Amino acid sequence: MTTSHHRLFRDRSAHAHSIVTYIELFFDLVFVFAITQLSTRLLNNLTLIGALETLTLFLAVWWVWIYTSWVTNWLDPERANVRLMLIVMMLGGLALSSGIPDAFGQTGLLFAGAYVAMQLFRSLYMVWASRGVNEGRKRNFLRISFWFLLSAPLWLAGAISPPEARLLLWATAIAFEYAGPFALFRTPVLGRSTFVDWDISGGHMAERCALFIIIALGEAVLVTGATFAKLPSDTPTTIAFVTSFLGSATMWWIYFDIGAKRASTMISAADNAGFIARNAYTYLHMPIVAGVIVSAVADEMILAHPTGASSLTLILVSIGGPWLFLVGNQAFKWSTSEMKYPPLSHWIGMLLLLAIGGAAWWFGWQPLTIGIAATGALAFTAIWEWDSLTGHKLLR
Repeated sequence: MTTSHHRLFRDRSAHAHSIVTYIELFFDLVFVFAITQLSTRLLNNLTLIGALETLTLFLAVWWVWIYTSWVTNWLDPERANVRLMLIVMMLGGLALSSGIPDAFGQTGLLFAGAYVAMQLFRSLYMVWASRGVNEGRKRNFLRISFWFLLSAPLWLAGAISPPEARLLLWATAIAFEYAGPFALFRTPVLGRSTFVDWDISGGHMAERCALFIIIALGEAVLVTGATFAKLPSDTPTTIAFVTSFLGSATMWWIYFDIGAKRASTMISAADNAGFIARNAYTYLHMPIVAGVIVSAVADEMILAHPTGASSLTLILVSIGGPWLFLVGNQAFKWSTSEMKYPPLSHWIGMLLLLAIGGAAWWFGWQPLTIGIAATGALAFTAIWEWDSLTGHKLLR
């Protein structure tokens, strides 16, 4: 059994970049669906409670995906046994995603049941696979399984509770789970994990998270195209369509042009890759993805009604999406570089966005004007960063 279990893991030397396999990309397709469900749900529930509910669901979706990415960092997805595990996880992911639109209504038990089952199934699979191969890793996933077992009653109790109590119980469950890595999964008898145990391939983790950003940006582009196809091709709508696409393209530039490459190089060569992956990828990528999702909602709203009065809700999502995206990128880039301070370009971009939001509310800007200005703030941030870090002198 020990020999057969060894075969379930990737064969790699120190700092080797484990490749992302086709089955991992296939697994990610489920999360294209999940991101679409989340953005649609937010669009249809643009209230404070609706935003908090969607945030809770988003945190759960991200937690399933990132934990699975950690697991496939060690496991070899080219092995049939591991592929079958991922296919089972995909089925659970489809159930999870299907439950998102009415998770605080009739499909609460579907969402919570799928979530708990996926988290426990994958973690216990790693316990089984690690037996006789890596006892430290086995203990780590025993600890992780214990933490998920403790939160499971909150998920299931919330699923059969009224919506208000459901939000409280699920938010408590997700807060407890998110505290796990910071507490190093301290568990009775087993103690706590150490970063020495988290011997991951840093390059693989960087590539997996970059692909999730692509998923989120791809969903935004799909929303833009699908919405535009249903609308008359008049001048305001066409300008809104172009602005929306340029906003997504600029987000791609901000994340991938410098930050993603530099971070991948750093974590690939780091001796503490597990620590960097916990902070920079497990946690700090959340506001980046959330920012893309909120921006996609804003794009759809502006495309549908490019002219006329702008509601406070539209201003908040139009500014909040790009602002979240820049906050996440700033923290991510600072944590994966030798910079003494967070990037100034991102500070300027965030201040510009806040100024645009204030001006839009004070002067009554139309939705299209807000969209153009927000995209302009992102473009200014991208140009400033590119100018300052690559030696070009466009702004000097």
